[in-house]
Amino acid sequence: MGKYFGTDGFRGEANVKLTVEHAFKVGRYLGWYFGSPHRRARIVIGKDTRRSSYMFEYALAAGLTASGADAFLLHVTTTPSVSYVVRTEDFDCGIMISASHNPYYDNGLKIISGSGKKIEAEVEEKIEAYIDGEMNEIPLATGERIGRTVDHQAGRNRYIGHLISLATRSYKNTKVGLDCSNGSSSSIAKSVFDALGAKTYVIHNEPDGTNINRDCGSTHIEELRKFVLDNGLDVGFAYDGDADRCIAVDGNGRIIDGDLILYICGKYFKENGQLFNNTVVTTIMSNIGLYKAFDREGIRYERTAVGDKYVYENMCENGHCLGGEQSGHIIFSKYATTGDGILTSIMIMEVMMDKKMSLAALASEVEIYPQLLKNVRVADKAAALANPAVKDAIAAAEAALGDDGRILVRQSGTEPVIRVMAEAQTDELCARHVNAIIEVMKEQGLVTE
Repeated sequence: MGKYFGTDGFRGEANVKLTVEHAFKVGRYLGWYFGSPHRRARIVIGKDTRRSSYMFEYALAAGLTASGADAFLLHVTTTPSVSYVVRTEDFDCGIMISASHNPYYDNGLKIISGSGKKIEAEVEEKIEAYIDGEMNEIPLATGERIGRTVDHQAGRNRYIGHLISLATRSYKNTKVGLDCSNGSSSSIAKSVFDALGAKTYVIHNEPDGTNINRDCGSTHIEELRKFVLDNGLDVGFAYDGDADRCIAVDGNGRIIDGDLILYICGKYFKENGQLFNNTVVTTIMSNIGLYKAFDREGIRYERTAVGDKYVYENMCENGHCLGGEQSGHIIFSKYATTGDGILTSIMIMEVMMDKKMSLAALASEVEIYPQLLKNVRVADKAAALANPAVKDAIAAAEAALGDDGRILVRQSGTEPVIRVMAEAQTDELCARHVNAIIEVMKEQGLVTE
């Protein structure tokens, strides 16, 4: 990770860590980098519903046009829609203004390459060097070479049409609940499901600039769960602020997370000869119950580091078509280059409609193991993981659990924190092994709080 850009773009509190000056310079650099004396760069911008997103949109547009690029504005839209428009309409790159599932006062800049993927790390490093004044100043465009801003809402509408075109069956008489998280999906999701014939019920689709992700969406799934049960709905889908992830709820109120979605779609793809390499890509956080279910079905799997970026890299390198995270970032590489919450909803509906089975029945085949995760603040992450006593405690827990559980101890990429996670057949076993490891860390004087 760089000084400003992490695994998911440049993110931080608006006008504290991420300022309008930063956004202007990002625009200045990208407009110059993708342009040439004989060609004007074309860059598309989307944003979520945070109050600061409008401020950053204008700052980016000013920087781009000052460097001679044309800035095409999608306005409020989803991250996957920016990716779709970039790769299908011959743009040089795209910029999504969003901090995903973070609270409204944070924001971020996600830069998407011309192929619809997250921009290469080398480009991010060059942007950082420009922000810090480590390279010569970029010349300002003058005269007719000054760029322009273009309303490009039509691009978002084409993306909506793309989503609708992927469904092969009508959703008539199916009662579908949507939690739009007062975010980007508020402008898209309902129109998609309405067009497909569903009886669509929507909550948290009235953004006011400060209520994005507040007690709603995929990170507060209990809101959708209650809504589904109270209204007798068949299924519900919850998105995060920029709608690149989806968590579902079945008609009985069971939460269907990314692991269960990967199982349902992976098994369906295999049955229909569509699971390339007979492999699903997961992260190290996926539940052991998912792997046992895959083993039973004869489906292979791979594990990556946490982050949909790493999932997609693995998929590209090995030609896999399905991958994702427990958090609901699911990537269907036949249709998208990023996680796409609304697309994930459609893929789940396709399985339900084709097999004529409820989501509850489809998910009942997987026994999800209890999981406990605790974060421990430490003075030195590397020293904590290398401590012999801590290593012995981890080995003892692994030996005690055997094939019926697992221990995962890893360091946070952004905080002075060690994450201790256990999966086992009971909550009591999880707590016993997690607490035992943390106790050893305390005894060794590694814990700061």
